[in-house]
Amino acid sequence: MILPRVFSVLAAASLVAAFALATLLPPPITLAQSIALVDARLLYDAHEIVVAYGAGWLWGHVLMPLLLRPVWLLPICLGLVFAGGALTLNSRKGVTRSRRRRS
Repeated sequence: MILPRVFSVLAAASLVAAFALATLLPPPITLAQSIALVDARLLYDAHEIVVAYGAGWLWGHVLMPLLLRPVWLLPICLGLVFAGGALTLNSRKGVTRSRRRRS
C-alpha cells in the first residue's frame, strides 16, 4: 500500500516545516503577519472572496481565529493529521497467505 507512505512523507514534511518556522521566525509572528510579509493584498482579496462567494460566518468564525494563531501551528496540525492517517491506514491487517507450498 502506497497511501500510508504518502501520508508519512507529508507528515514528516509538515513537521519539519513547522519546526523550521518555529525556530527561524520571531515567536510572536502570526499567520496573518507572515502572509502580509509575502503579499499585503492577499488577505484583503481572500476576505472579499470569502464574503462574496462563501458563507459570511466562515471568515469570522473559522479563518480569522486561524489567522491569529502562530505561524507554525498550521503545519503542526497538518502533520498530526497526516501522521494519524498514515497510522490508521497502516494498521489494517493484510491478507495472510498460507506458508505451505503448493505443488
